[in-house]
Amino acid sequence: MNFGPERARGLQTVWPALAGAAQAASIAMPGSGQAQGWLQVLSLAVLAAGLSRTARSHDDPAKSITLKRAAWQGSVFATVWLAGCFWWLYVSMHDVGGLPAPLAVLAVVALAAAMSLFYALACAVWVGLARHRVWFDRPWGLSVLFAAAWTLAELMRGQWFTGFPWGAGGYAHVDGVLAVWAPWVGVYGMGAIAAALAMRLALAGVGWRAAKTLMGVGALSWALQAWVPAFTTSAGVGQVELLQANISQNTKFDAGSGIRDALHWYDARLRESQQPLVVTPETAIPLLPRHLPEGYWAGLQQHFAQAGRPLALVGLPLGSLSEGYTNSVLALGPQALQGPGAYRYDKSHLVPFGEFIPPGFVWFVRQMQIPLGDFRSAGPEQPAIEWQGQRLAPNICYEDLFGEELAIRFKDPATAPTALVNVSNIAWFGDTLAVDQHLNISRLRAMELGRPMLRATNTGATAIIDHQGRVTDQLPRFTRGSLVGHYEGRHGLTPFARWASAWGLWPLWGLCCAVLGWAFLRRQRP
Repeated sequence: MNFGPERARGLQTVWPALAGAAQAASIAMPGSGQAQGWLQVLSLAVLAAGLSRTARSHDDPAKSITLKRAAWQGSVFATVWLAGCFWWLYVSMHDVGGLPAPLAVLAVVALAAAMSLFYALACAVWVGLARHRVWFDRPWGLSVLFAAAWTLAELMRGQWFTGFPWGAGGYAHVDGVLAVWAPWVGVYGMGAIAAALAMRLALAGVGWRAAKTLMGVGALSWALQAWVPAFTTSAGVGQVELLQANISQNTKFDAGSGIRDALHWYDARLRESQQPLVVTPETAIPLLPRHLPEGYWAGLQQHFAQAGRPLALVGLPLGSLSEGYTNSVLALGPQALQGPGAYRYDKSHLVPFGEFIPPGFVWFVRQMQIPLGDFRSAGPEQPAIEWQGQRLAPNICYEDLFGEELAIRFKDPATAPTALVNVSNIAWFGDTLAVDQHLNISRLRAMELGRPMLRATNTGATAIIDHQGRVTDQLPRFTRGSLVGHYEGRHGLTPFARWASAWGLWPLWGLCCAVLGWAFLRRQRP
C-alpha cells in the first residue's frame, strides 16, 4: 500500500509516539506501579523495526533524508517516553511551585525534547552504519551495534549536564527475566541487553527465530541465577523504625501549619522510638537549627546523648548564607557520636532548579516559590556511619538514581557499607507514578550493590528493601505512621560494585565506543 508524502510523514510520527508511550508505561505501569520488562523490550522493538525499514529503504544512501527520518523517529519516541516518565514535574512546578500552567507544561516537554536528541543521534548513527551494510547478514551484529548506540545515548542523558537518568530502560526489568544481570552490569548494562534483544527481535520478525532468541536469553539468565554463587554474606540483622509524617509540600514551609506539625510530630516520634535505629525523611526538620524554637534542637541532642538511646538519622538543612547551605542527614545518638566529631552526611548530587540554579536560569526559579533553592554540594566520597555492627550509608532523595556514585563508597571492602539508607521527600510530585518509579529505582540499587535499602520518605514509599531488591515491609502511602521492621546487612561486593567503584561507568562508555568505532571501520561503501 502506498501513502502520499503527507500521510507517510504522519505515520513517521504516530507509531514512534505510541511506542514511546508504551516505553514510559513499562517503567511503572499506571494503576499497579509495577515494572513491565516485556513491554519495554516490545516497545523498543517497534522502534527498532521502524529503523530497520528505514535503513533498508531504497533512498540513495548519500542523501540525508534517511538519516533525518531515523533521527525523527528516535526523537519522537524518546520525547513521548521521557515526558511520560517524568510528567509529574508539572506538579512540582505548577501545583507546588506556582509556575503558570503553560510554562510548566512547556518546561516538561522542552526537557524531554532536549534529552531526546541523544536518542535521535543514536538512531541516525545506527541507520547510517546499517545502510553501509555493516554485518547486514548478521542480525546479532546489528543488534549489538544498536545496543551500543542506544546505551551511549542513555549514558549521555544520565551523566552529562549533571545527569537525569530517570526512566532509563533498565528499570523496567527490576522484576523481569533480566533482573539477574543487575549485580553484574547495572541498570545501563541491563538496558543494553534489552536494546540488543529488541533489535534482534525486530530483525527476526514473528516466528521461530524470535522464539529461539527469547528462549536463549531466558535460558542464559536462568543459568546465571541458578549456578553462580551469592556475592555477599550476612552482616547480621538490625532493627529499624522509619518515620513518615505525610506533610503536604504546599504546607511544609508554612509556619502556622506544616512547620509546627513537623516539629511536634517528629519530636514525639523520635523520643518515643524503642528501636536501635530510627530514620526521618529528607528535611523532616524543615528549619536550620538556629531558627528552631528555643531549646528544641538542644533537647533532642540531650535526649539521644543518654546511654542506651537509639541512633537517629535526622534530615534537615544546615549551613549559613556565608558558608552555603546543605541538604543533610545528621546523626543523633550516644555521647560518642556528639560534639565536633558528630556524623553528618551532606547531599552530593543536587537537583537542578530544586536545589541549585543552573547559570542563566535565575529568572525561571524566581517564577516558583521554592525556599532554600540553592544548596552547596558535598563530595560523593563520604564515609558510612558504624552502628551496632553495621555500616550505614545515607543518600538523599534522587541520589539513589546514580548507582555509579553510590558505588564509590565500596572501593575498600573493609569499610564498604553493609546497608544503604535513603531519605526522600517525594511530596513535591503529589500522588503520582513518581512514588512507584522511585521505589523501583531504590530496588535496583539494592540489586546492583547487594545491599538492603532502608527508605524513609515524607509521603511514600517508606519501605525496607532487601539485598535482592525485594520489598519486605512497606507503609501505606500518604498516611502518617512509622514502619518498624528488620533488615539484614551484607558483606562482600557484587561484580558491579567492584568495577563501578574502581572505574565508574567508563567501562561501558569504552565498550560502546569500541563497538561503534569497529563498525565504522568495517563499513562498506555503496
